[in-house]
Amino acid sequence: MRLGEAGVRNALTIDVEDYFHVAALAAAIDRRDWERCERRVERNTRRLLELLDEHGLQATFFVLGWVAERYPGLVRELAAAGHEIASHGYSHQLVYRQTPAEFRQETRHSKALLEDQVQRPVVGYRAASYSITRDSVWALDILAELGFVWDSSIFPVRHDRYGIPAAPRWPHRLRTPAGHALVEFPLSTWSLGGFRLPIAGGGYFRLYPYPLSRTGLASINRQGRPFIFYLHPWEIDPEQPRVKTSWLSSFRHYHNLERCEERLRRLLRDFHFSTVGQVLADLGLLRDGEPVEGVAAVPVVPSASG
Repeated sequence: MRLGEAGVRNALTIDVEDYFHVAALAAAIDRRDWERCERRVERNTRRLLELLDEHGLQATFFVLGWVAERYPGLVRELAAAGHEIASHGYSHQLVYRQTPAEFRQETRHSKALLEDQVQRPVVGYRAASYSITRDSVWALDILAELGFVWDSSIFPVRHDRYGIPAAPRWPHRLRTPAGHALVEFPLSTWSLGGFRLPIAGGGYFRLYPYPLSRTGLASINRQGRPFIFYLHPWEIDPEQPRVKTSWLSSFRHYHNLERCEERLRRLLRDFHFSTVGQVLADLGLLRDGEPVEGVAAVPVVPSASG
């Protein structure tokens, strides 16, 4: 019996990028060298596609524009299998290290690229490394202006690279600094005595013993709420090239890669999953892919400058 038998569907998401795109390895792999790196994203993504097909599941794939440009057939294959296609930006640059003009140009380009490939609107977005923070909330205005309907970039935790600790924990309608409306699905946390433990997947899923992840995620479902889970194709690839980098970056990237696929299989057996769009519709935040009018909008936490 699945732990989510209460009928709660959770959002299953895959951030489609290769190992050399990852922020933890940015100091060791220059962006100019990406074309010379061994590419493994297509094979690893297809492995995840097979795994989801075995379980009869649809997920949301946040596709990096750099990947979509080189593997358009893969993007079309994901869409043809019934999965939701969303944007992960173009070059996996941290939002708070871009200017608004750079962010707008890259995001517009990635959105247009994906829409041309799947022949449908792409309305969901996730920033590289969840890098919409207090200092880059201006990006939410640009997303709304470019036609995005929902976002999943805000991690309501403290971290050295991301996070808005005071942000709401649950999916909600968000009001941007300029007054636009977006639906936000924050990355999931487990509240333990007032402390928010990040438990949404990725490196945390590899770090924690599986029973701990399962218990924390089940606690969210027991409240009648959905969680959002994320993973990257490179996280099921323990044979990927090993890059010499700092101890911390190496630990974050390589720890427990050999255990991740089996843990993912257990997760897919233990909980109910669907796409972000479907879960937001279940919550009454989206209807026919558009935000539901009349739902109160929560102001985004203001930036440090204002």
